Amino acid sequence: MVLATEFKPRPSRAVLRGVLTLALTAFFAAGIVALMLVLAGYFEPKILPRAKPSSELAAFAGAEPAQGVVKLIRRPREESAVGSIRAVYEAVVASKILARVEEVRVKAGQDVKQGDVLVVLDKADLQSKFEQAQATEKSARAKYDQAVLEQGRAARLRARESITQSDLDLANTALTTAKAELDRSQRAVEETRILEDYATVRAPLSGRIVDKKVNVGDTVSQGQPLVSMYDPSRMQLVATVRETLALKLQVGQELTAQIDTFGYTCRATVSEIVPEAQAESRSFQVKVTGPCPPNIYSGMFGRIFIPLEEEEVLVVPTDAIRKIGQLDEVDVVENGRIRRRSVQLGRRLQEGREVLSGLSPDDHVLLNKPSTERKPGGQS
Repeated sequence: MVLATEFKPRPSRAVLRGVLTLALTAFFAAGIVALMLVLAGYFEPKILPRAKPSSELAAFAGAEPAQGVVKLIRRPREESAVGSIRAVYEAVVASKILARVEEVRVKAGQDVKQGDVLVVLDKADLQSKFEQAQATEKSARAKYDQAVLEQGRAARLRARESITQSDLDLANTALTTAKAELDRSQRAVEETRILEDYATVRAPLSGRIVDKKVNVGDTVSQGQPLVSMYDPSRMQLVATVRETLALKLQVGQELTAQIDTFGYTCRATVSEIVPEAQAESRSFQVKVTGPCPPNIYSGMFGRIFIPLEEEEVLVVPTDAIRKIGQLDEVDVVENGRIRRRSVQLGRRLQEGREVLSGLSPDDHVLLNKPSTERKPGGQS
């Protein structure tokens, strides 16, 4: 008797490989989804515990920190007027003759003394005219000497009545004419000598060269600028002051002057107030002089401060201010507790920072502790 056995087909390798691939794909997909949910904060609570607002009162913890007081002070009010540094003594040296430039002995920034040679011009024509004038003078002197002899002879003959009075008058006239011709020729010699000296251009004062305006080989005309210079030992600040303030100033009055480039401040004296208002700005030019710092140059920026009546200013200590982004904040102490306030600040003063809003007089504020950085080696 033959027994029949049940046949069970075995899965093929292709089917197993497909199932395994699907399982791996599902696993990786689930991992990616889980990672995205974590990054998106799906498993974090959506509502955080409410933080304690900064405006709420907080008691002091531990030792009481250093405090400052907001003060209402009175200080003189000032208004500034801007201007430029200028030399008291400036000079533009020009040519007095028409000639060619032979030599330029200076350059910009060079210091010179009074009488130093700046520019040398061609003087060949002037030398020729000078020699001609000398020759004319010699001729005039010879004629004058002859006229003196003739007049003396005529006077002696007239004394013996050998000639008439008319002949003596003619001799006297000839002597007078010869004397005038001699004087004219001498003046011509002096004039040509002066013109010859014009060919050598010298410094009219001791100072510093600003710029040379010609070069060797240039032909300059009468009145053409050659060199500009100034005296650096005497400088002044020329400020533009509006008319309502300028009318309150007086010559000899002392003001505070400042040169921003050097951070230099000094007491200056009003030396001159130009008595003419500028029509465009309705302002006056006020010139002040005072001690100048070294290495100051004409044209630099400066300002003067004109005192007005006193003003009341609310001031907070600088150490109490904390800068957070674009906001200025201070910690105010009220009844032993701290409240943070945003404030609007103004000018920087010696007593602290000007407060425009946010604080009141006699408010107590916390002073920030200076930060200490640790140095290498464990030292602080």
